Amino acid sequence: MSENEFATVGGQGIGLPVEVDAKARKALLGSALGYAMDGFDLLILGFMLKSISGDLALTQAEGASLVTATLVGAVLGGIGFGMLSDRLGRVRVLTMTIVVFAVFTGLCGLAHGYWDLLAYRTVAGLGLGGEFGIGMALVAEAWPAAKRARASSYVGLGWQLGVLAAALLSPLLLPSIGWRGMFAVGILPAVAAYFIRRSLHEPEVFVARTRERPRESSLLLLVRDAETIRRSAAMVVLCSVQNFGYYGVMIWLPNYLATRFGFALTKSAMWTAVTIAGMAVGIFLFGHIADRIGRRPAFFAYMLGATVMVLVYSQLTDPIMLLIGGAVMGFFVNGMLGGYGALISELFPTVARATAQNVLFNVGRAVGGFGPVVVGAIASAYSFELAIALLATLYILDIVALWLLIPERRGAELA
Repeated sequence: MSENEFATVGGQGIGLPVEVDAKARKALLGSALGYAMDGFDLLILGFMLKSISGDLALTQAEGASLVTATLVGAVLGGIGFGMLSDRLGRVRVLTMTIVVFAVFTGLCGLAHGYWDLLAYRTVAGLGLGGEFGIGMALVAEAWPAAKRARASSYVGLGWQLGVLAAALLSPLLLPSIGWRGMFAVGILPAVAAYFIRRSLHEPEVFVARTRERPRESSLLLLVRDAETIRRSAAMVVLCSVQNFGYYGVMIWLPNYLATRFGFALTKSAMWTAVTIAGMAVGIFLFGHIADRIGRRPAFFAYMLGATVMVLVYSQLTDPIMLLIGGAVMGFFVNGMLGGYGALISELFPTVARATAQNVLFNVGRAVGGFGPVVVGAIASAYSFELAIALLATLYILDIVALWLLIPERRGAELA
């Protein structure tokens, strides 16, 4: 992160150096670590489903419902904790989400059967749901406008690091410590995030705006007029496509590699890890690109890249080309994750910013939760290659929504 980049007003450089203070860096670290916890938890759950189902005698549907329950909890938690954050403060509510997640993740390791495990996963999901939006709002408000997109990207990298850690550690630890031990490991990022967040401060823009807080619900502020409704609807489309493509690819990729090419768990995990690494590079660069040339051009470039790469990937048959193609596809498909925090923060006011982040992204996550189901159904009826190729049409919808409904807000001061 360079300290000698220039501030912008209305997207134009004015030649003033931008300083990032220690409070902003600490806010970034606390938010990124919490989002890493989110990614780590969801992926290790995927690796553990077979072991959990065997020990607790779960049906295939019951095992899959554990993932669904986590996502449902995340949607509800995102809405509830987001609204609380706009009322009570970013830091206080982020700490609440960590406590909820840590306690109920620990209880998952003590589950005796399906129903108590389902309940624990749902409540743990409540804690996970608040992480992304509140953390993004906190970082957007703490960092200068000229570096807002890259700061949001660094938070997005937290997810990828968590997923990468899960992909690498699960095959190593799961055979020795079992699924109950893996849930205990899942608490560790939460503990670290808790102690970091205890020293965070509320952003000055939030403290100033709380004196002018409107009486209406922050949820209603997302649909207060025609222009806001259009922006909210467009962001739901963007977040839905983002999550649909991500979950549709990542949940089925290990299964596809194992079924078609006979890859064992360790080798499938390696292929998945390379794809995730490509995603991480894409997220990192997206923030820098969006800060330099604007949000809309960066999103357009990545959406077009995603459209092309999912079509190319669906046609690959050579294992080495799958490895390379997966990294490039991941670069575009999930690289945009780094832009949503900055984009949503600039489209909605401070008094509804965390609500907007959590509600819009988690509605998208709820829609995206159907990605594995749709991809699985098409793969079963036709082929996995066709299922992946059809994802390309979703990115066309993304481009249309962005083009018609989302204005450029690079360098804008937060309202």
